[in-house]
This record gives sequence, structure tokens and C-alpha cells, in this order.
Amino acid sequence: MAMNPSDVRLYRAADHPRMPWRNGGGTTQEVACNPGGHTASFDWRLSLADVAQDGGFSAFGGYQRIITVLEGRGIELTVDGERQPPLGPREAYAFPGDAQVACRLLDGPIRDVNLIYAPQRWHARLQWVRGAQPWVFHSSARSVLVLNAGGLLTVELDGAPHRLASRYDCLHVEGRESLARYCLSAERDIDACVIELSPRAS
Repeated sequence: MAMNPSDVRLYRAADHPRMPWRNGGGTTQEVACNPGGHTASFDWRLSLADVAQDGGFSAFGGYQRIITVLEGRGIELTVDGERQPPLGPREAYAFPGDAQVACRLLDGPIRDVNLIYAPQRWHARLQWVRGAQPWVFHSSARSVLVLNAGGLLTVELDGAPHRLASRYDCLHVEGRESLARYCLSAERDIDACVIELSPRAS
């Protein structure tokens, strides 16, 4: 099935809007959210956060969250009073958005990636792809996001190449209704986060 070019969007890292946290403990860069969504109201949102100091996370009632450390040594989370194992780079951790979460930096500031989504409306799959290439997968998810966390990355979508030249560039493929073939390749090793979002049956 032919795709409308508007269904494939490339978000450049230099263009991600940055906003301060409400508690002043860091800043967030919004990478992508569902079509028609915005910072205050969304079904899903992908963002980068720079955490400069220990402190609490903002609550997102009704959402599920997945967090992964991108830069820095790591963090230790306490979720609803339960201390969690230290979270190092490229380790994903999921928790309810309405949980009470405190974050302790292990060794200085970090940058992390956050996926926040409404689990009653969306099913989400997040995986890290690193090293060997090329890496091929097939997906019929409504929204597919490929976040580049390394050097130059090329994502072929059904044979058409899309270049993610900078770290934290993101390719967003939206509205597919058929199985698509994705192939990731890089100048060096692949370092990318692949997210697939599919609407739940009503």
C-alpha cells in the first residue's frame, strides 16, 4: 500500500522544544506525541529529560511510563516507598504514572528518555537495538518511533531510506494499516530505541 509522505516525519534533535520541570529539578525536551496531541493533553508522548539533581517525578495520573537512562552513570528510583535496583544506561523500567517516584542520581547528572502513554487506549513495546547490523524488523503498529542515540543512522522503510544524522533525531511513522519492513543500519554500531504503539481494541 502506498504511503502518503506526510505519514513519515523526521524530528531533528536541534528542534526539540525544551521546557523546565515544574519542580525545577531539570528540563524536558519533547520529541514526539500522538497526532493532535500536545504537552498538556496527549495519548502518548516521547521526551528527553535532563536530570540535574535528586528529587521527585511529576505525577501523570492515568498513564503508564517507561524510562531509560541515555547519558550518565545512572539513577536509583524509589517507587511508592519501594527502592528499586539501580538503573543503568539502556535499561528500561516501567511504572504507573500516578506512582510517587523519587530519583537519586548515582554519580552526577543524567539524561533519560521517557515514554508516557495511556494504557487503556494504547499498547506499547519499547526495545533497544545496539551493535550488529543491519537490523530488520516488521511492524504493523499504528505509530513507530525510532530514536537515534548514536552516530549517523539510516532507517529504510519498505526500501525508502531516511537519514537520522544527529544523536536524538527521531523518525516517526504514523498511520500504517499494513505490515511494513524496517531496516536499521549505521556508520558504526547501531544505538537506537524502537517504540511501537498500537491502539487497543475498544
